[in-house]
Amino acid sequence: MIFSFFKKRKEQIRGPQLKVDLHSHLIPGIDDGSRNMEESLSLLKEMEALGYEKVITTPHIMLDAYRNTPKIIRDGLYSLCETAVKEGISLEIEAAAEYYLDDGFEDLLKKGDILTIDGKYLLFETSYFAKPLQLEEMIFAITSAGHIPLMAHPERYRYIKDPKREYERFKELGVLFQVNINSFGGHYGRSAKHLADFLSKNGMIDFLGSDTHGHKHLETLSNLFFSEAYREIFLHNTIRNDELL
Repeated sequence: MIFSFFKKRKEQIRGPQLKVDLHSHLIPGIDDGSRNMEESLSLLKEMEALGYEKVITTPHIMLDAYRNTPKIIRDGLYSLCETAVKEGISLEIEAAAEYYLDDGFEDLLKKGDILTIDGKYLLFETSYFAKPLQLEEMIFAITSAGHIPLMAHPERYRYIKDPKREYERFKELGVLFQVNINSFGGHYGRSAKHLADFLSKNGMIDFLGSDTHGHKHLETLSNLFFSEAYREIFLHNTIRNDELL
């Protein structure tokens, strides 16, 4: 059965229900996420079974790999929504983008045709291994353009060597953090889990995301909703996901 792994276990308590997911790759065929419409629909059904009421899917925009444009994303969103309705999927589906801070990003920002979450949050990522030399300048450019910088999965960046100092500096610059829920289960390795736990215990998490690319992400996610680590996030952090409903 498609949803067999969603069966609740009586001996475990599920953590708080998130109604909104704001990081995923569900528009078919435009990045490294869903490969086709059939897969997208299946993923949406699984997210609905997990209790989500709204997804804001965020395709990559990356100069050297995924040269998506707002038009490509909006056209893909329209097709996805139209087909989802025909399939009886009641999830509300919106789209923004996950911007890679590369040489092309500044040009996109200057043009002003940017896809943001809720009209204000600009979701961005960097290299996992090398901190961009002008990262602070690019963050300043985002805020100067009238957007709120939202860093995708800050726990996954291997260049973070002094978490307290480096994360606090990002916060001073006005950066919000979106942590991947699956990081708490070790899905991305021990380093990401360690940094996710650090961010959670220090109350630095603003949004949680599934970062869904495929079925494996949702299977892991369904288990983590019952974990102590997931429940503890809400004890130390103010999670804003449902403000986007």
